[in-house]
Amino acid sequence: MAIWNLGSINVDHVYRVPHLPAPGETLAALSYATGLGGKGANQSVAAARAGARVCHIGAVGAEGGWALRKLGALGVDLAHVAEVAPATGHAIINVDPLAENAIVIYAGANVALTEGQMIGAMALSAETDTVLLQNETNLQVETAREARARGLRVIYSAAPFSIAAVQAVLSLVSLLVMNEGEASALVAALGQPLDALPVAGVIVTKGSRGAEWISAGTETLLQPSFAVTPVDTTGAGDCFIGSLAAALDRGDGRAAAMRYAAAAAALQVTRPGAADAMPTRAEVEAFLATQP
Repeated sequence: MAIWNLGSINVDHVYRVPHLPAPGETLAALSYATGLGGKGANQSVAAARAGARVCHIGAVGAEGGWALRKLGALGVDLAHVAEVAPATGHAIINVDPLAENAIVIYAGANVALTEGQMIGAMALSAETDTVLLQNETNLQVETAREARARGLRVIYSAAPFSIAAVQAVLSLVSLLVMNEGEASALVAALGQPLDALPVAGVIVTKGSRGAEWISAGTETLLQPSFAVTPVDTTGAGDCFIGSLAAALDRGDGRAAAMRYAAAAAALQVTRPGAADAMPTRAEVEAFLATQP
């Protein structure tokens, strides 16, 4: 079994600020750091650290070698990552003292993936595999269609959120993941409840209030969050999704997978950074052993 992630690879520029900037405000940062990020890279690292075999499909610019070295060192297979002309994607991340963040991203190389690159990767997949998708690259619909034709599970993170993007891929998705605001916007736009969507399951993440898994004809599964003191919430949702995918990939049921993912995200937010903060399976299991 393997996880194939068509995902973004970003350079994160992280600014610690006294508060998130207001419109028109110029604000002096308290500190600055760079690191590996992007929803795709974050999810790949989270899944790999959870013990899954992860093959990333993506792209970087000529200056992105350090990001690939980092991804490789964290256990991600990079055979299907290309070097392209546009610069490596990047994110400007402001983090306040309460660990809340505001993020602006530049797509760059992340939207220069080719269909041939994707199909070449999918040709090596198996029916027991999983595909992860987010909205920070091109080729979401094409990849979902190819994956479903091959019998793979498709987990789609509808972020950054776009109604049009969700509608384009929805019929091809196995598991749709959104936060509360995104879920409310989708329900309003489509005029139907989440349990009526044409997917096997919908996961709604609720930050410090946990997450829920909604499936038609099945009781909604509620997973509370674990009480921790956050340092940086950047990448917490990606940690949850990558960890969940890894748990499902190894055969965990939905309750066990949700609990594992919630614990991984709880540990991740106690550390600064995004991809660099993803916990290992051993760390998550040790943490879970201390919980009721």
